[in-house]
Amino acid sequence: MTAGGSRPARAAGVPLLRTEGLTRHFKIGGAVSRRTLHAVDDVSLSVGERQIVALAGESGSGKSTIARLLARVYRPTSGEIYFEGRPISAFRSRADRLAYAGLVPMVFQDPFSSINPVFRVSHGILRGLKLHRPDLSAAQRRDEAARVFEAVGLAPGGDVLQRYPHELSGGQRQRVGFAQALALRPKLIIADEPVSMLDVSIRVGLLNLMTELRDRQGVSILYITHDLASARYVADRLVIMYAGQIAEAGPTEEVIADPRHPYTQLLLSAVPDPHAPLGVSAQTDRGEPPRVIDPEPGCRFRWRCPLAIDACRTITPVLRPAGGAGHQGPPGTAPEGDREVACHVAQSGAPVRAF
Repeated sequence: MTAGGSRPARAAGVPLLRTEGLTRHFKIGGAVSRRTLHAVDDVSLSVGERQIVALAGESGSGKSTIARLLARVYRPTSGEIYFEGRPISAFRSRADRLAYAGLVPMVFQDPFSSINPVFRVSHGILRGLKLHRPDLSAAQRRDEAARVFEAVGLAPGGDVLQRYPHELSGGQRQRVGFAQALALRPKLIIADEPVSMLDVSIRVGLLNLMTELRDRQGVSILYITHDLASARYVADRLVIMYAGQIAEAGPTEEVIADPRHPYTQLLLSAVPDPHAPLGVSAQTDRGEPPRVIDPEPGCRFRWRCPLAIDACRTITPVLRPAGGAGHQGPPGTAPEGDREVACHVAQSGAPVRAF
């Protein structure tokens, strides 16, 4: 990316976005405190072109912190983010930062607070178009806004633009968020829990919208969620996070059908099974909360894992190919069909069934 927003061609095989050792720590407890919250630790992942990658895990796992790092709301404590093969730390001019913000916009969780209630819904999208696409005239901006609204299912676009946020449903407001992102001609949309505050009956429409944006518009999506059912519905690849680290990653159907990490098994065991016999309850874990304030070496899931071995207590597992074979590149860069897991037991090739 150069001044003016032009982008050099990306080399073949280079992911659209990749993180390498991405880390974000927060000091807590006041100015004299030495305590550190490890929100994200050594995370390496990638998102390919025309791909939906789901980043899943329970609350506090670091998912939203990663979203804010990718959106440049936070600066990494260490590590790097690469977009189209270039480190975004090199994007220092205003033109480069503005271009990146347009190529990697964010859709927020709360559709009721992400749109200014004082203005018509046209206000936000027209401002974005004026800032990121200055070549368009005022009339062209309004035509483009109406077109994008209709592309996300808000028709007729011209009429919806004139409405106020309180006149729209929650699902319609979230579609406005996607329209605002799509108007910037993005390469990648960061969707942070975009359906979690919507009724179940509305969620499927938004999930279908994400697949349509991928298939018809060629937009990649990093879908952040705690809901494995919705991740299975839309995602090509699934990344499971626990306590600021990646526990497991791979093609979505393979991860769900054959989870290798005990934490992934625990998440899946919590999903209601309508076919289970009456009176049979899922096995639960010990309920120990993750320890992310000045964590000790070792696996952060060991306090809850019935399979923990001596190595889990002293050596932090690294994300590697499941079973110890296959891809040998840096963590998070495995080919699309490969599985990766950060578990000493799984990497030994032994069968893993904890929950």
